[in-house]
Amino acid sequence: MRESLYRQIQEFKPWNEQEEVDKEVILHLLETQEDIFFRSNLIAHMTASAWVLNRKHNKALLAWHNIYQALTWLGGHADGEEDLLAVAMREVKEESGITRVHPITENIFSLEILNVLGHEKRGKYVPSHLHVNITYLLEADETEKLSIKPDENSDVRWVCLPEGFHTQEKWMAERIFEKLRQKLEKWG
Repeated sequence: MRESLYRQIQEFKPWNEQEEVDKEVILHLLETQEDIFFRSNLIAHMTASAWVLNRKHNKALLAWHNIYQALTWLGGHADGEEDLLAVAMREVKEESGITRVHPITENIFSLEILNVLGHEKRGKYVPSHLHVNITYLLEADETEKLSIKPDENSDVRWVCLPEGFHTQEKWMAERIFEKLRQKLEKWG
């Protein structure tokens, strides 16, 4: 599966300079970091995220993240799993309570390396590190009942697009959310 992911990333067409640079770094990390799919790699580890759209593709499913104190897309750690689309789908179900979600496309929608500041989780300190993130585009039924995952988020909701792309974190707003907004606009 690692080889398949590596090939998908090689074939991925970067949208902008951030994706060009991050793509090369991610390929290098996959080549050199045997434990990149595990949190035991305290410097950088793989994560998978999803932009979950409703059937009309005019709303996105977002969650209020307890650690980041911000509205974010859904996703999480690979924890040894190398099929990152499966990770993204699992995380969406766990973090939102929805049961029916499917990929709009199985191709990588976006990639990014995200800084995570040191924080406490379950009473233990987690040092600053990088999330080597692959984002997929998924679809779900907005009428399905939502539920929070209290140890990770305190709110899950459908947000009208493009309003859903606002965040207080300037770098995330300018570099990631704006990129995703543009990609969705072109894709849709």
